[in-house]
Amino acid sequence: MEFALAALVGLFFATSIYLLLSRAIIRMLLGIAILGNAVNLLIFTAGRLTREIPPIVPHGQKQLIEPFANPLPQALILTAIVIGFALFTFLLVLGYRAYQELDADDTDTMRIAEPERAPRPPLSY
Repeated sequence: MEFALAALVGLFFATSIYLLLSRAIIRMLLGIAILGNAVNLLIFTAGRLTREIPPIVPHGQKQLIEPFANPLPQALILTAIVIGFALFTFLLVLGYRAYQELDADDTDTMRIAEPERAPRPPLSY
């Protein structure tokens, strides 16, 4: 099972890199969303996939009974899902607003939409 999830993580990373290298804004946003899912799945797989007992100390015991599930990767993934969803919605609204202002989804067309006599960025700092 871990090998299948590792292959799926690799596929997600490859797909997200391919989409991020695209010129279309919507493809870039989908690449960011898939990249977040790939990282979450990687953390979940690194935390070991086991069907163990929950990490709850039974009544009368002072320690957990071995083997138990590790709750840390699950908590990290739950937090990352919430943050990733907020980031994706912000970027989606930002991309839609840029599309409304510039009437373009292609990054090359957006670059052409810049003013002609705009100040050039500094070449050194």
